[in-house]
Amino acid sequence: MDRRENLKIILTSGFATSLLLSIGCKPTPKIDIQTSQAPKNGYGRTPDEMEKDEKIMEETFFTEKELAMLGILVDIIIPADEVSGSANDADVVDFIEFMVKDYPPFQVPLRGGLMWLENQCLSRYGVGFLDTNDGQKLEIIDMIAYPDKAEANMKFGVRFFNTLRNLTCTGFFTTEMGIKDMGYLGNTPNQWDGVPEEVMAKFGLNLDEKYKDVYLKLDTQHTIVSWDENGNIIG
Repeated sequence: MDRRENLKIILTSGFATSLLLSIGCKPTPKIDIQTSQAPKNGYGRTPDEMEKDEKIMEETFFTEKELAMLGILVDIIIPADEVSGSANDADVVDFIEFMVKDYPPFQVPLRGGLMWLENQCLSRYGVGFLDTNDGQKLEIIDMIAYPDKAEANMKFGVRFFNTLRNLTCTGFFTTEMGIKDMGYLGNTPNQWDGVPEEVMAKFGLNLDEKYKDVYLKLDTQHTIVSWDENGNIIG
C-alpha cells in the first residue's frame, strides 16, 4: 500500500492524529511555486469573520524563501501521481500561509522548523535546503518523518514535520482535488429498487401496486414528483 492510500485510510478513520505521524514520504517532482491568496468570502462567513479574513489577506507572514521551502516540503509529503496533482497543485502553501495568520500559535513552530531545517542542511551539506539535491532533501526529511525511528537530537525537527504534515494533509484533502482523490461522493443519491420482497413478506406487507411503477422506476427515480391536496402523487 502506497503513501497516498495510507493517507486516505487515515483521514477517514478515527486515528488520524496519531497515525499521521508515522507516514513516510516519496521523492518530489520539480516544483513551480506561485504565491496567491485564498478565495475571499463565498463560504458562509459572518460580517466580522469576513472583515477578519480581509485583514488576513492583506498581511504576509512567510518570506519568499520560506514559501519556496514550504513548496518543496508539501510536495514531498503529497507528490503528484496518476490520480491527482500534488499539494502545490492544490494550493496547500496558500492554505498554510492563511492558517499561520488565522491561528498565530502555528507561526513559531513552522518558522522555527524551517530555520532548523536550513541550519541542518548547512551543517550537513554545506548549502541551504533550497540548494540541496533531491537525494539530500529526502535524506534529511527521512530523519524527521518517522517519529519512532528518529534520533533524540532530531526531536525538534520531528515536531516541526508533524505539524507541517498535518497542515498539508488538511489543506490537500479539503480541496476539490483532494476530495476527488479520496473518491468521496458525499450525499449522493443511489438507486433504490424497493424493500426486498422477503423482508416485506416477513412483516406481512406488500408494495402498493398503485404506485409501484412510479416510485420504483429507476430511470425517473430522481425526478421530483407533484402531489395533490390530498397527498396523492400526480402523474
